[in-house]
Amino acid sequence: MDEQTITIGGELVVGRIGLGAMRLTGEALWGPYADHEGAVDFLRAAVEAGVTLIDTADVYGPHSNEHLIHDALQPYPDGLVVASKGGFVRGSRDFSSVQAIGARSYLQQAARLSARRLGVERIDLYYLHSGHATDASFEDQIETLVGLRDDGVIGHIGLSNISVEQFSIACGITEIAAVTAHFNVADRTNEPLLRAAEAAGSVFVPWQPISLIPPRDERTDVNGPDHLRAVLEPIAEAHGASASQVSLAWLLQHSPAMLPIPGTTSIEHLRQNLAAQNFRLTPEEATAITELAS
Repeated sequence: MDEQTITIGGELVVGRIGLGAMRLTGEALWGPYADHEGAVDFLRAAVEAGVTLIDTADVYGPHSNEHLIHDALQPYPDGLVVASKGGFVRGSRDFSSVQAIGARSYLQQAARLSARRLGVERIDLYYLHSGHATDASFEDQIETLVGLRDDGVIGHIGLSNISVEQFSIACGITEIAAVTAHFNVADRTNEPLLRAAEAAGSVFVPWQPISLIPPRDERTDVNGPDHLRAVLEPIAEAHGASASQVSLAWLLQHSPAMLPIPGTTSIEHLRQNLAAQNFRLTPEEATAITELAS
């Protein structure tokens, strides 16, 4: 492994910056992306640009995001990891209709149907999308994922929307390859979860990694409040970079377990995101950004 790669589950070697595909859906994450052919071209260009990890979920659309990735990239090139998630259902366009489901039969069906939509025999990395289901114990949900891994439906287990306590419980049952959570320059609420992931040897996958506001269901805001821009923008100017690139560079230096998955529908923005792997902040610059959370 070098500074521009990271290994998931001791097996999957990918770049330090992936692609979150959630935005390639309809308005409010409901239905298919309006420009299907444009999205196909974008995903193919993303892989050509160097993306080696694409993150999706069955609830994105629902289902249309996985279908899109299949249409664009299957058969998948060697070295490309597609991660998906299961455990949410959504009954309508209204976000209030989203519900966490953890029943064994449901998670088994969800993983198998995701594999079918993606056109793979085994999903490389599969996350439990939520730790909030009440129809099954958290332990039983982890055991279900272990069974899916043993059956060859999924390769590695990940966790999303969980607490540090739940992460510890899961690690007591099986190896957890990755954990995904909201984390960026502006919001370090999940710093304890990051440190727990480091200690367990798990990869930490922040979503909305370049946003400068609290988490939202859909949109990233890279503008943020004045006090954040006052620190980020001079550093960006010194490196000939954007504030978003500086945010990504800080994440990569903040932890060797970090694997950000910024979402975009622009190949230009994607290339800019990937380029953040290519420069380092000075110790003073990194410290100034770290201290924004104090």
